[in-house]
Amino acid sequence: MLRGVNVGPHNRIKMEALRELYESLRLEGPRTYVQSGNVIFRTKEKNQPRLAKKIQEGISKKCSCSPDVILRTTEEMRAVVRANPFAKRKDIEPGKLLVTFLESEPAAESNRLSGLKGYPEELHLKGRELYIYFPNGAGKSKLPWSKVEKLVGVTGTARNWNSVLALLEIAEKLEAE
Repeated sequence: MLRGVNVGPHNRIKMEALRELYESLRLEGPRTYVQSGNVIFRTKEKNQPRLAKKIQEGISKKCSCSPDVILRTTEEMRAVVRANPFAKRKDIEPGKLLVTFLESEPAAESNRLSGLKGYPEELHLKGRELYIYFPNGAGKSKLPWSKVEKLVGVTGTARNWNSVLALLEIAEKLEAE
């Protein structure tokens, strides 16, 4: 997942060009999902930080931007779905649930996030994922994103729950090929 791609006028990358770039990096069967930098692919590379750097450098050379690259394996995406703290609640609308995929696990536990009182949003930090439910929708939220990122202390990129499930489905199909 690429952070900040095709959001507003900056960091514009066509998905076809992104797939071609991933192929040129010898990543197998790259598939994209929507226009926000979601690329699902196969690789034998096990070192995620090295792979993320390779992808970022490739994008930087071919495009006029250098977005953060956040990687998850298919099994890690399954774990994200299993760990959903809202899974058993019936009042949750999938489009209002965001998962922020963090570059690495934050050094301190989520106690720092408890300082965000007075907002209707619910936040749960679990490992390298921050689950946020926006009961009024993310577009109407007053939750200060810059403060959330500062409290967590790690860069990340967010996807709504429907996208998380779609990415997992594509990854599982690609894995089965």
